[in-house]
Amino acid sequence: MSRAAAAVLALGLVAAFPAAGWASGLELRIGGFFPRGQSDLFDDVNELYTRDSRRNECTATSCPGVETEDFAGLYGGAEYSFNVADHVEMGISLDGYSKTIPTIYRDFSRPNGDDILQELRLTVVPLGVSLRVLPLDRYAAVQPYATIGADVFFYKYEEFGDFIDFFSNNLDISSDSFKSDGAALGGHAAAGLRIPLGHDFAITAEGRYQFAQKKRMNDDFDQNRLDLNGASATIGIRLRF
Repeated sequence: MSRAAAAVLALGLVAAFPAAGWASGLELRIGGFFPRGQSDLFDDVNELYTRDSRRNECTATSCPGVETEDFAGLYGGAEYSFNVADHVEMGISLDGYSKTIPTIYRDFSRPNGDDILQELRLTVVPLGVSLRVLPLDRYAAVQPYATIGADVFFYKYEEFGDFIDFFSNNLDISSDSFKSDGAALGGHAAAGLRIPLGHDFAITAEGRYQFAQKKRMNDDFDQNRLDLNGASATIGIRLRF
C-alpha cells in the first residue's frame, strides 16, 4: 500500500507544480468522526465487551455491548489548497482520528468476581487529494463549497489488557495485546462554508463522508473485515497566501 500512498502524493505534487503562482491557502481543522461500523469486527466487539463505565448498567444476564457510536472520537488535520481555475481549488490533506475505549467482558468475570479489563483502540489517518468548487466570488460574505476527493486510509486497530483463552479448559485469563494495521483506498465527498474575516483569514465549517472498501484485516485479526466508512464534522481556520 505504500505505492498507493506514493501515487496520491505524486498526483498532488504534479498538480501543485504548475500552480505555484496561483493563490493558495492553509486550513487547520478539528471536529469529530463517526464510524459507520458495519463489519464483523464491530459485531464481535459488541458481542464480547461492554464499556467499563457501564458496569452498573448490567442486568442479571448481560451488559450492553460496545456500540458503533462508542467509537465516535476526535478528528482533525490540515489541508494545503490552491486555485487551478476560477472558482476551483485543488487540495492536499492529512487528517487523523483515534479513539480508545476502556472495556470489560460482558458476560465473564474473574473467579473472585472482579471484572476483566482491556482497552480497544482504533486509529485512522486519511491522506487525500481534493477538488473543490466555490460557486461564489471570494469576496462574498459567506462562501459555500462542494468537494470530492481520493484518499489512502492508513489504519491501526489494537486490543490490549487481560483476555480469556476460550480454547482452554479453565478459560484461563492472561495479559496480552493484539493488533492489525494497513491501508485502504477510498474517497470522500464534502460540503462546507467559508466565512471570510478579512482578506487573508476565514472561518470554515465542513461536513464530510469518507468511503472505502471493507478492508480484510491482517495479523491478529485476519478473520475480520474493518469498515472504514464514516462521517465527520469539523470547524477550522484558513489562512490565504
